Amino acid sequence: MLKKIGFALFASTLFVGLSGCTGVPDKVTPVEGFELPRYLGKWYEIARFDHSFEEGLSEVTATYSMRDDGGVKVINRGFSEEDNAWDEAEGKAYFVDSATMGHLKVSFFGPFYASYVIMELDKAGYQYALITGPDKDYLWILARTPSISDEVRAQLLQKAKASGYDVSKLIWVEHGQTNS
Repeated sequence: MLKKIGFALFASTLFVGLSGCTGVPDKVTPVEGFELPRYLGKWYEIARFDHSFEEGLSEVTATYSMRDDGGVKVINRGFSEEDNAWDEAEGKAYFVDSATMGHLKVSFFGPFYASYVIMELDKAGYQYALITGPDKDYLWILARTPSISDEVRAQLLQKAKASGYDVSKLIWVEHGQTNS
């Protein structure tokens, strides 16, 4: 039950503690020329920095769709082997500045928002992305498929390292073990 509550507040630990921190970390620039309609849909979490709100979860996905108010609906979902159950959290996101810049503010808990910064993106096919939060304690690799090529992996790790992230802290997420 505690893990379920932890994921149900996926990032509320992050967001409540930051109380609206929507800045961009040093050495990070949000992608420009961002096209939200192409970003919508299901993404697989390939790797992440470990945090209590995702601890022990595999099969993690994020699904983005439009909200009636023009924002983005965010559904994060992961499987807890310990609980033998799926955990899900729903949030909302809005652009911080321009709708063509990959910098959004996301909330999973009340009025508290934090940065969702797309720092690298496959602009040709929108097949992979490197995401950070408001500081260097948060990093995610997302892809449209449950795995990425070694070439893409190396490219994203290099980008993260050049931006000052300790990529040795990444947790590589397991996919394909559980029926959804």
